[in-house]
Amino acid sequence: MLAQQRQAAILDRVRSTGGVRVSELAAEFGVSDMTIRRDLEALHERGLLAKVHGGATAAGPSSTDEPGFSAKSVRQLVEKAAIADRAAQLVRPGAAVALSAGTTTAELARKLVDVRGLTVVTNSLPVAEILHAGGRPDQTVVLTGGVRTPSDALVGPLAVGAIRALHLDLLFLGVHGITERAGFTTPNLMEAETDRALVAAADRLVVLADHTKWGTVGISSIVELAAAHVLVSDDRLPAPARRVLGERVGELIMVEATGAGRATRTPTSEGAAQ
Repeated sequence: MLAQQRQAAILDRVRSTGGVRVSELAAEFGVSDMTIRRDLEALHERGLLAKVHGGATAAGPSSTDEPGFSAKSVRQLVEKAAIADRAAQLVRPGAAVALSAGTTTAELARKLVDVRGLTVVTNSLPVAEILHAGGRPDQTVVLTGGVRTPSDALVGPLAVGAIRALHLDLLFLGVHGITERAGFTTPNLMEAETDRALVAAADRLVVLADHTKWGTVGISSIVELAAAHVLVSDDRLPAPARRVLGERVGELIMVEATGAGRATRTPTSEGAAQ
């Protein structure tokens, strides 16, 4: 196989799975690790993928690119609905929960409108509106103040100050990207600070992220992977991500992208969600 053909095959693999390992590619194509590294370097120099230790991931946008809420709300609709369905099962009546900004957390808000006695703290304008318009009379919705971002989050000192005074049972956190090195990230510096305040205020952290978040890096880290008690994703999550996340997060739950309701669970530490 010519180098050009091999590189095209590698690029197809990265685009379909989200990441590749040098050792696996070398065995598959019957060439040396050094040959694969040269292939990855050539593709990296052309901006077609991102080199990482031991392999490569799909090339992502700038670490400061922040798509608006409307743009993100039409992506991975089936996956987000399935993730939200499973996440809603973690909420008990009368709980005090926080929902960060994001389209997946907004989908979760739609699943929580009938939960009795729920108190929801959020820095998301869409989340607050969903619960205000459709929620039960015995629910309480607390919207933080702050500066509005392109993703319709309220961030900054006012938001952080309000959150720091609270004590919450559970936080559902939407994220922009996930990598082994950077953890859970966001493209907005002030949103990262606000999200960290939410993490600190909650007893348990549940991250909601579809498979496309793996390999994407925002400019600012929110928390490391090990901070998540639970991560709910979909079954299109690539194998390298499953290995890393299965070792780092408290429990990895993967739902079927069809939304059929079945989920696989990978508990990795004591105290995983029941």
